[in-house]
Amino acid sequence: MQLDRYDRAILQALQQDGRISNVQLAARVNLSESACLRRVRALEQDGLIERYVALLNQKKAGVGGTVFVHIALRREEQSELAAFEKAVQDIPEIMECYLMTGEFDYLLRVVVSDMADFERVHNEALTRLPGVARVNSSIAIRTVTKTTELPLPVK
Repeated sequence: MQLDRYDRAILQALQQDGRISNVQLAARVNLSESACLRRVRALEQDGLIERYVALLNQKKAGVGGTVFVHIALRREEQSELAAFEKAVQDIPEIMECYLMTGEFDYLLRVVVSDMADFERVHNEALTRLPGVARVNSSIAIRTVTKTTELPLPVK
């Protein structure tokens, strides 16, 4: 999908405030309300806008700790990768999972309430995932920058 300046402006505004009304959005991007709504619907139908969510304050939600976990599998066979990927989706503390190149096969972002909670997740979930050979964890001391807003390239 080719984005023009109006589409980019709409997407930028929605990334900052997904609850903005169509009236406010149209005024912000300098379009009529009907044209703005048509563009938003088209962006949704094309799958560029996947969904709308509420972003929670991690600390206030009781899971202020972030741990990055590298996972190495015993074998990199397709069936082993598929079993691992299916299993990680059932662990609520795993917020993100990436298949990686390099020394480890996967990188996970895990949220926990404290180190005792991480020990529980490590012992009861991470080390029991299918095919796991090695687990290496790094604890985030603090978040320096974090965003959900994607940069929208201008073409």
